[in-house]
Amino acid sequence: MAHTRTRATLALLLSCCTMLLTCNTMPVHADEPKKDEKPPAVVPIAILPFQERGRDAKDVGARVTDLLFAKLSANPDLFLVDRQDIEKLQKETQLNLSGLVNPDQATKVGQLTGAKVLLSGSVVQVDKDMYLVAKIIGVETSRVLGASVKGDVDGALGGLVEKLAAEIGKTLNERATLLIASPAKEEDRVAAINKALGDRKRPVVYIDVTERHVGRTTLDPAAATELALLCKQTGFKVIDSSEDRALAEVVIKGEGFSEFATRSGELISAKARLEIKAVNRQSGELLAADRQTSVAVDLSEQIAGKTALGDAAARIAERLLPKIAKADKAPKKK
Repeated sequence: MAHTRTRATLALLLSCCTMLLTCNTMPVHADEPKKDEKPPAVVPIAILPFQERGRDAKDVGARVTDLLFAKLSANPDLFLVDRQDIEKLQKETQLNLSGLVNPDQATKVGQLTGAKVLLSGSVVQVDKDMYLVAKIIGVETSRVLGASVKGDVDGALGGLVEKLAAEIGKTLNERATLLIASPAKEEDRVAAINKALGDRKRPVVYIDVTERHVGRTTLDPAAATELALLCKQTGFKVIDSSEDRALAEVVIKGEGFSEFATRSGELISAKARLEIKAVNRQSGELLAADRQTSVAVDLSEQIAGKTALGDAAARIAERLLPKIAKADKAPKKK
């Protein structure tokens, strides 16, 4: 019996050590930050449910997740995705968001919540010791960093979580440029879309996207403008007048909204959500559908909202436009 307990203890300890090593030996997809690089003003982060390992760790994972959310939400440099959004996402997508997240899952979670960093991990009990092991995952870079703290199984959980929150905050402050990719340049985005499109024929499109900023009047359509710009830059003919809508082969329609998220000093962050469908105008066939949540920061709430909507539209365009291009080849330019 004692021999069995010893083997179980060693297995748990090995599991804990493996998780820490994995966090620091994952393939690197981002260069080391340069001295003149600075982390973004506000980091959008989603906290996923912590797993439990060990008899005395039962039901501790949910408490750690809740306490960690409360501790990190007090950090003005972080924008935390609402817990209800995470729960809703898990139900809608059937993704298992507990513990470890693979790169494809991370990308999906980031796309649907606007998070650029995911935080997951485990509560590990080894004999009389309790380990809180966190994985800090860059959604855009696939880089994984680690943070961990150790305490007594019978000790106060709040103090241990507070130490973990401090370690996470320090890592994000010092190494954010490893986790978060630099903003995509317009020419790079256009080149990526053109590469995905290849020589397929671009249909004539009409764009019908409504958008609003919660509590304020939207003066001009940021998402629709971004979609139209990228369509034209990648060879699509865009019908601009509703009177000529019948000339379009594909109608890109949808709706978006932006709203205040949080304030950090003089900077204001806004969250935007955009849902888009591409429909064959004549047959009514749904060609593609997509959605994106984005977060942006500015001195003005409305400009931050417009920037977030524009970013969401650009990200959707990268995925949507290749899906609506026709299989037959476009005519060669003379």
